[in-house]
Amino acid sequence: MFRRLLDVPTTIRVTVNGRDVLAASGDSVAATLLLAGHSVFRRTLRSRQLRGPFCGMGVCFECLVTIDGQSGQQACMVPVKDGMAILTAENADG
Repeated sequence: MFRRLLDVPTTIRVTVNGRDVLAASGDSVAATLLLAGHSVFRRTLRSRQLRGPFCGMGVCFECLVTIDGQSGQQACMVPVKDGMAILTAENADG
């Protein structure tokens, strides 16, 4: 669904839900997740509905993920770093 328009000169390795993913240096965590095929980032607290990025600029808080053990991080606002561990609620039980 999502694809990169230009070639990426520098790639780094991150883990998403325990699996290795190649990412472009300078991309946001949200862009990395979307390019890797992850559209579900979190679930709502009460109804457990699935959520993904909406605004892409840090306003809506729909893209919250756990990054390096810190929950509640806005994926659209955090640049990826080599070795980063990212957890989404994609596989979480309802």
